[in-house]
Amino acid sequence: MRRVIIRAREDLSVIVARDPSIRTRAEALLHPALPALWTHRLAHVLYTRGHRQPARILAYLARAVTGGIEIHPGATLGRRLFIDHGAAVVIGETAEVGNDVTIFHQVTLGAVGWWRDGRREPGARRHPVVGNRVVLGTSAIVLGPVTIGDDALIGAGSLVLRDVPPGARVMAPAAEVVQRLSAADREEADQLLRALATSGCW
Repeated sequence: MRRVIIRAREDLSVIVARDPSIRTRAEALLHPALPALWTHRLAHVLYTRGHRQPARILAYLARAVTGGIEIHPGATLGRRLFIDHGAAVVIGETAEVGNDVTIFHQVTLGAVGWWRDGRREPGARRHPVVGNRVVLGTSAIVLGPVTIGDDALIGAGSLVLRDVPPGARVMAPAAEVVQRLSAADREEADQLLRALATSGCW
């Protein structure tokens, strides 16, 4: 029981430390990722003891409550994991996540696909291993049994299909302006926006 309390305090402290909008542990209790993490711990214990169905039910309920944080009960999560915002985060069955990792929304730690994974040896790892102190930016996608080294930073929108060395930075190309609107096009776009916009849009 003491261990559970220590881990819970760590979770709350890391939310306060890494989310500027949260100022107290009491406020951190309402963070959207917290139910996913706490439910996963129970589901993971059940899963590793062979109670797969109850574990999956818990994971399903956590996904419904958290707005789409999907953590397979077989995944191994380290301490002080921070999932910011949380929406549409997916962590697969054989994924391993280290300590002090930060995951932003819409991150996927997934498998390559059934067409390839079906050819792997039974029990072979299909999902990524993420080292300690890694940051995974918004919409980063890491697929397959790759390893992300300690202290690596995976930038927003990156697609990672190969191992990333410790301390490396992986960045997706930034968007660039390929065409500038003429004054007439801008006026037409403004008129369309005024016609479609309602107070509910804002």
